[in-house]
Amino acid sequence: MIAGLAGLALAGGLAVAGAQNAPDASVEVEQATARFTIGNMTCATCPIAVRKAMMRVEGVKSVDIDYAARTAEVVYDTAATTPELIAAASTDVGYPASVTDG
Repeated sequence: MIAGLAGLALAGGLAVAGAQNAPDASVEVEQATARFTIGNMTCATCPIAVRKAMMRVEGVKSVDIDYAARTAEVVYDTAATTPELIAAASTDVGYPASVTDG
């Protein structure tokens, strides 16, 4: 019986230790939206390559491409990336991107 209680205490202690190591739920992710002009998009499949490149950047949450306007709107975590890094990802795959004002 004592061995059973020792096991409970140990299990209880592990549960408390695990709870102390849990991520802090009060930490909020700061999200922002950036708009980019995209060069070299000449066909309907080009936006797919741009979207994939931008989505590979850590912290990017969504990418919305407007092929007709040659723009991309990107929602990202400001703690994980910057608009410059997102633009570089597109540029690196052959579609030069630059941040626009609106």
